[in-house]
Amino acid sequence: MKQTIREASAERILVAAHRGVSGGNIPCNTLAAYEIALRQGADIVEIDVSITADKQLYVFHPGMEPAHLRCQTYLKDMTAAEVDEKRFVNQDGVPTTDIISRLDDVLELIKGRAYVNIDKFWTAMPEITEAVRRHGMENDVIVKTSADPKWFDMVEQIAPELPYMPIISDTDNCTEALLGRNINFIGAEVLFKTEESQTATPAYVKWMHDKGLLLWANSIVYNYKAVLSAGHSDDASLTGDPYTGWGWLADHGYDIIQTDWTLPVKMYLDETGKRFR
Repeated sequence: MKQTIREASAERILVAAHRGVSGGNIPCNTLAAYEIALRQGADIVEIDVSITADKQLYVFHPGMEPAHLRCQTYLKDMTAAEVDEKRFVNQDGVPTTDIISRLDDVLELIKGRAYVNIDKFWTAMPEITEAVRRHGMENDVIVKTSADPKWFDMVEQIAPELPYMPIISDTDNCTEALLGRNINFIGAEVLFKTEESQTATPAYVKWMHDKGLLLWANSIVYNYKAVLSAGHSDDASLTGDPYTGWGWLADHGYDIIQTDWTLPVKMYLDETGKRFR
């Protein structure tokens, strides 16, 4: 990537593909899902990382083994050889030919084509950092943790140069402290249950932008009980007026929108003139 994430976001709203683009026979967090996201023009591809018992890195959402593999053993308790034998199931629970990819293979697929959001960074921070450096992608990733000072300490110690975002729910109690640390703090992923939450207010968005920080919002719905963006969701956009979801997030100044529907989001933002600054 020729631009940094900050430079790219100064030009346009960035669309992040949550676990790639999946559906039908294409499972999420697979090379196929990532290739589809890239072809649909995702600016950022979000991936999850798990580490095996013998310290090998795979792209898989920790804890989703029963749902995505129909397996009751977790990757953290498997060896790499055991993981290599597993196959994803599709949306009907039928086994596919899709393997669980190693982090190295996913990074090479995406390198130079999009930015990579490495979620679950805390699961294997030293090993993930080493992999990012090995692929020369220090400027092309966003790493995230929850907004816990113990993770800030680890990021500062292990990966101070990697673009970093904490995940902040409703109220921001960490930005001021992070600005004073030796961390490449580029902004925050913000969650908000209501429009009255601090992280949903125009005043907060302006406050962060005045500090040169980016804001990542989510239109995804992975559990209807976990409200991420006050109902401004993919579901609302696809089944009703897209403005109620994607349009609201764009107009309120969020720099990155994470979605499960990459192409419809891009088409909406382009057709309404909201995508470019």
